[in-house]
Amino acid sequence: MVSRSDLVREQLEQLIVEGAFANGERLDEIKLSQRFKVSRTPLREAFQALAASGLIDLQPRRGAFMRYPALEEVIEMFEVMAEIEAFCGNLASRRVTPKLIDRLSHTVVECERAVAADDSGAYYLANEIFHFLIYEASGNAFLAKEAGRLHRRLKPYRRMQLKVRGRMGQSLAEHRQILDALIKGEGETAATGLRDHVAIQGSKFNDLIVNYRHATGASAA
Repeated sequence: MVSRSDLVREQLEQLIVEGAFANGERLDEIKLSQRFKVSRTPLREAFQALAASGLIDLQPRRGAFMRYPALEEVIEMFEVMAEIEAFCGNLASRRVTPKLIDRLSHTVVECERAVAADDSGAYYLANEIFHFLIYEASGNAFLAKEAGRLHRRLKPYRRMQLKVRGRMGQSLAEHRQILDALIKGEGETAATGLRDHVAIQGSKFNDLIVNYRHATGASAA
């Protein structure tokens, strides 16, 4: 069951992706509590989670302030994430169980439904499960934990990419190829597929910059 603080965190992340807050803006607890119809306790818990991901700066006796990482930091995190996911995919190709293959296949079906409905929110939820299942399938608990931690930190920016026209369909095709490689036990193919799926390069890099600048209000270089 999803907790109230988790729901608030997801709503805040969506607002962040949409550029609802300016960089450095103080987040008004009273207004946000009223907006989400919750007490301050789950809101503050959501703040703590977002602070752990680097999106909010919590200052004692001053409150919570919006903090967008520098674009260079985001790019660097994506570079590391791509290699971590590639490693997970390589290990998973040898260690994935039939049960996990079934669960991965189900997430691909859910992604297909989301693409058909043009629902980026539903797509991201299924997409997130797909990736966390691959971390689990790696059979390395430490690796899975680190992958999950960085995935959560990059969540708002991964969601940004899904706003780009045609990206959901492209992502779905990549999921199918990765799943096929895992079923066949093709480690290098799975690793390459995941690396390319996550890495910011070419048009994906430009798309992220455009969406990031829109969210942060940053000017073009």
